[in-house]
Amino acid sequence: MRKAFKLENLDCANCAAKMEAGISQLPGVNKATISFMTSKLVIDADVDDAEAFAAIIDAAQQVCTSYEKDCVIKR
Repeated sequence: MRKAFKLENLDCANCAAKMEAGISQLPGVNKATISFMTSKLVIDADVDDAEAFAAIIDAAQQVCTSYEKDCVIKR
């Protein structure tokens, strides 16, 4: 499953790169990309279930807030 999300309050390109690396290492995630210019997050994961994907998004949110406390993944 592959989905794209808007990131709110993404203020640092370096932080975006760290978030991208952290989210890519989450269990079940094949690849994560963050475009700082468009504030867009794309996650490609090995799940077909919406509930399992939601758990990945929750974990990704924790990664994001560990680098920028105000950054929010809009679902």
